[in-house]
Amino acid sequence: MRARSKYLGSRRKLLLAFDVGTTYSGISFSILDPGQFPEIKGVTKFPAQDHISGASKIPTLIYYDQQGRVKAVGAEAKRDGILEQANEEGWSRAEWFKLHLRPSSQDSSTLSGHVPPLPRGKTAVDVLADFMAYLFSCAAEYIQETHANGSDLWAQLQSDIYYVLSHPNGWEGFQRQQMRDAAVKAGLVKDANEAGQRITFVSEGEASLHFAIHNGLPSGVIENNEGVIIVDAGGGTIDLSAYCRVGSSNSLDVFEEIAVPQCHLNGSLTVTLNARDYLEGKTTKLRFRHGQEPQYIKFGSTRDNDPEFNIRIGQLKLQGSDVALFFAPSIDCIVNAVLEQRRTAHRHVSHVVLVGGFSANDWLYTQISAALKQKGVNVIRPDQHVFVIFISFGCLVLLSMCVRNRGKAVSDGALSFYLDHFVRARVAKFTYGQFCTVRYDPSDPDHIRRSKDTFTSYAGEQRLNGHFDVILKKNTQVQETKEFREDYCRKTVDKNFFRCVPFKIFCYRGKNVDPKWKDEDPDFLVHAQTLIAHSVNFESSLRIRPPI
Repeated sequence: MRARSKYLGSRRKLLLAFDVGTTYSGISFSILDPGQFPEIKGVTKFPAQDHISGASKIPTLIYYDQQGRVKAVGAEAKRDGILEQANEEGWSRAEWFKLHLRPSSQDSSTLSGHVPPLPRGKTAVDVLADFMAYLFSCAAEYIQETHANGSDLWAQLQSDIYYVLSHPNGWEGFQRQQMRDAAVKAGLVKDANEAGQRITFVSEGEASLHFAIHNGLPSGVIENNEGVIIVDAGGGTIDLSAYCRVGSSNSLDVFEEIAVPQCHLNGSLTVTLNARDYLEGKTTKLRFRHGQEPQYIKFGSTRDNDPEFNIRIGQLKLQGSDVALFFAPSIDCIVNAVLEQRRTAHRHVSHVVLVGGFSANDWLYTQISAALKQKGVNVIRPDQHVFVIFISFGCLVLLSMCVRNRGKAVSDGALSFYLDHFVRARVAKFTYGQFCTVRYDPSDPDHIRRSKDTFTSYAGEQRLNGHFDVILKKNTQVQETKEFREDYCRKTVDKNFFRCVPFKIFCYRGKNVDPKWKDEDPDFLVHAQTLIAHSVNFESSLRIRPPI
């Protein structure tokens, strides 16, 4: 366990971290007392899980009635008889709704067409808001039940709550704004202004690093500053982030990101979809560990037999070699992504830390370990505790799993990110720049091909439109305090133009390592933001100059 600094604030406050996963979600919290060392704790008791000790996650699932009202959430939506009631009363089921928030650039042939539609009249933000509101109520109830004078404590804390929300590596500004909107709609914060003050975002990859620092990084990473890739294998996404330790500050380790983070839609849902003709739940997905061992799916009673279809005493037999194929796309994705990230990293990478609920599967772990060991990469999983939950689902009995420690790696790590702040440099995922004009060069082949875009400037120069000027290049390491600057010149005959001058910043998401022109890869150039320069204060000093 790494040392943590004392809380230096002047008043007590509450930190809540919500890890809303595609299939399972968790909550961590920390009560900050002035002068005390913060302690991160998890919510380990939820409605309808009272009989389960230490359950750190609940299903990311909501049922709505025909009027759009919430009827059951989380483990309550999995309790006995709920499916029959939902069918009888015409309830709608919202699951995997997190995937509706994903960027359009992030798609998968496996998931395409299989993500369940949202309930009628509901947007992804609506459903996320309802789920966040439920998580908040669970946190409030748990804190009041497990602390001395819990009601008084909650009354004191509820007006001073700060939130840390995690999201996949591939999510960007638009997705974070949707999460803010959901938080306002859920009543976590009053309005957009308060959301900006009380909500902090962290990528799942960076949160997982913070968890691993406290729960088991390889010694070579800490002692020898060797590079490490954190692989967060969850239900919907596989998130990869690469880091190395570069020193310490105030007795805390300091890390830098050393490669562009990645996000792939190849989580455990891929296994479910690949096996959907055989599986309706997690029984084999979570227990499978050997490609030569047959697997059995329980359903019905021991009197159900049909040898022709490998059904004996109420169990469907699957060949281990067939089940292995269900896992293959996820395994290949992780191995290839690790090797690619290792190739482009700014430091040598020798280790991989595998976290997330999907990483509990032994087959996934052993296959990844074997493949990467051949490349000189060591793979580890932080300590965990696994237990199983039997759930009836119609005539099929499913085996679900709750993973303590690793299961809440993201929510615990999100709070560590807020409190410890280990990462001081990150790597640009894309190239950023703006369009400008350049002086026309009749000897430059690029200029000749675009000669139709030339014009004569107010200064009498022949210039060329459509040049993309790079300000920040992809895969550049960016220190938190570092600025990237470029100088640009605007010329006009109207002084009023300079009262308010907009500068549009564009993001290039393509594969060209040196983008230079607007027409080269236009589909991958996206408007990122607009900067406004107000120049009223020096407007009077501007003078019109004659052409050169």
